[in-house]
Amino acid sequence: MDAYKFIKDAIILGKYEPGMRLGEETLAKELNISRTPIREAIKQLEAEGLVIPLKRGVGVRRFTKEDIREIYDLRSLLESYAASQAAINRTEEDLIELKIANELYEKAINENFQSDMTNIRKIVRVNQRFHEAIVSAAKNKHLHFHISKVVVIPIVFRSFYWYTDFHLQQSLEVHKTIFTAIENKEPERARIAMHEHIFQGRDNVLKHLDDIKISHLFKEEEK
Repeated sequence: MDAYKFIKDAIILGKYEPGMRLGEETLAKELNISRTPIREAIKQLEAEGLVIPLKRGVGVRRFTKEDIREIYDLRSLLESYAASQAAINRTEEDLIELKIANELYEKAINENFQSDMTNIRKIVRVNQRFHEAIVSAAKNKHLHFHISKVVVIPIVFRSFYWYTDFHLQQSLEVHKTIFTAIENKEPERARIAMHEHIFQGRDNVLKHLDDIKISHLFKEEEK
């Protein structure tokens, strides 16, 4: 049993809701394993910002609307810069990886069925592969560290969960635009396309929070 993967998936899917306390002993009993791997998993999840310390143990992090705006603003700054640098520094090997990731993304989108969690996971995974390939192509060893701190998987997952077929196709077209800009060594075009791509995801999450007020993964800031 991979404690880290189990707990992370439970947070992403809403089994462990925002604010819920996660105790080592309780988790160890639920997973039928010792507390040592639970402790290591919690440390990793805390480093990723998915859980926060409480007086006793840790709790699942709440995301307010302001949190989401700030996270996406930072992502836009960092990832648009990464895209522009990728357009300058990419190699042929980078282009091959970007092309493969985009082809897998298109395949996953075309196979998508509404609310199919398995396929949504696949879409999220191959989307992440494309974005990571851009960071790799940027040839800046510090970018990956900083971007990893603001790419919060539950928010990304929920964004794709709410995407319609139209939004998924729109996302794919932007991916293709970003790839073409990087391939043609057009840093400004790559930067602008990535900036808009990140903000489209932000707007989709915020729109649905407005529609439903409280989701399984987020909680609006209390008045």
